Amino acid sequence: MVGHKLFRDMKGIMASVQPIILWFRQDLRLSDHVALMTAVHEKVPILPVFILDDRLEVKGSWAMGAASRWWLHHSLKTLDHSLRRLGSRLVLRKGCAKTILIELCNSFGAQAVFASRMIEPEAQKRDRCVADALAVPMRLFEGACLYPPGEIRTRQGGIYQVFTPFWKAILARPDPPAPLASPDHLLAPKVWPDSAALDDLALLPRHDWASGLDAHWDVGEEAAHNRLAVFLEDDIPAYIQARDRPDRAGTSGLSPHVHFGEISPRQLWHRAQAACFRVDAAKEGAQAFLRQVAWRDFAYHLLAHIPSLPESPMRPAFATFPWEKNETGLRAWQRGQTGYPIVDAGMRQLWQTGTMHNRVRMIVASFLVKDLMIHWSEGARWFWDTLVDADLANNSMGWQWVAGCGPDAAPFFRIFNPVSQGQTHDPQAAYIRQYVPEIAALPTRYIYQPWTAPASVLDKAGIILGTHYPFPIVDHQKARQRALQGYKEMKKTV
Repeated sequence: MVGHKLFRDMKGIMASVQPIILWFRQDLRLSDHVALMTAVHEKVPILPVFILDDRLEVKGSWAMGAASRWWLHHSLKTLDHSLRRLGSRLVLRKGCAKTILIELCNSFGAQAVFASRMIEPEAQKRDRCVADALAVPMRLFEGACLYPPGEIRTRQGGIYQVFTPFWKAILARPDPPAPLASPDHLLAPKVWPDSAALDDLALLPRHDWASGLDAHWDVGEEAAHNRLAVFLEDDIPAYIQARDRPDRAGTSGLSPHVHFGEISPRQLWHRAQAACFRVDAAKEGAQAFLRQVAWRDFAYHLLAHIPSLPESPMRPAFATFPWEKNETGLRAWQRGQTGYPIVDAGMRQLWQTGTMHNRVRMIVASFLVKDLMIHWSEGARWFWDTLVDADLANNSMGWQWVAGCGPDAAPFFRIFNPVSQGQTHDPQAAYIRQYVPEIAALPTRYIYQPWTAPASVLDKAGIILGTHYPFPIVDHQKARQRALQGYKEMKKTV
């Protein structure tokens, strides 16, 4: 009997040291990481793993864009450094996630795979496939949103498709749980599996396009928290006014950090709430910022319940809208050569820095969809490839919102005037001059519409329209009428 008891005790000890595989995805942080801290509390070795799942990217119609891959490279590098400070490291693999996780579980006798839940349709399919194939449990933990998708519902039990009542429902609830602290040490496996080198993942582009990203961004969890601290200390009091000014650093700049999970929505929420109490002037700005955090939640809730959001209009009538094929116009828009300086400044900022001011995103999107009548999905795919914060939920909902076919949509007849928008939101034309330097010498009164400048003014500025800077590729007023006519034709078919 004693021998049997000793065997049982040894079996329990062996089971207690079976490692947990911590599968990192879009949660590249150590603080407020529910899956990580749950694994820490098990007091067993933790094997941190990141898998570049090319099979998912091939099967999915939204393969990771070039700017996102650049960000991911640097985020993985900083995460590995952070793990090493805790006595651990990040194992990198490339290939089929299911195959790799089965191999790791079998080789190291893992007792479970822990991961943060993802809501993208292809990721959910992959997770179900992996969970079914593993011989050990796969546990998914929340952390991508303030509230898990599906938790905020209407009184009838449905999902909100308009943001304002969704926002009111959030405000009526208790605050999200307080963020979790970072671990101060991680129990490492005695033997480590082979790991690919970061460069083997081939995430960085092969040309110098990324030099602008290198100059513009600091990547990683520490950088995210530093950026948030500066924003809450310096910018939050003026946020309501400054957030619509592309010539000022008035926005948080946190969206890529949030997308890659270097900082959590709960951390944003609670630190912004604290700023409300610290400085009276910050209250309105902090509330406006929290509303933007909730807007991201809204997008995630929609994508979780409407997997077709990236591909199909939420308003079925728009399936008959008379979109036009215009490769020349699309190319001019992508290159920032439309002849409308505020549009071109935004598109060049995007190419040079991997981001674009939020107000200008709406301006350039309206121009593509309504001035050029090009399908919103063309814009969504260009943003997807060039934005460092490319996020399937936000990107899809944002483009559908501008096109008038999505949730909480602005009316289609709300068509941004690319001249007056520049005058209103870039009143000294500092933003335009920064990104469209070939017309920087024009007086401010003409810079928003260079084609109206007298020949003498153009001569003095050394500008030949059509040579140094293009004439407008469309007449806005005529394009507006054409778009409205297309909308009327669509309504006749409903």
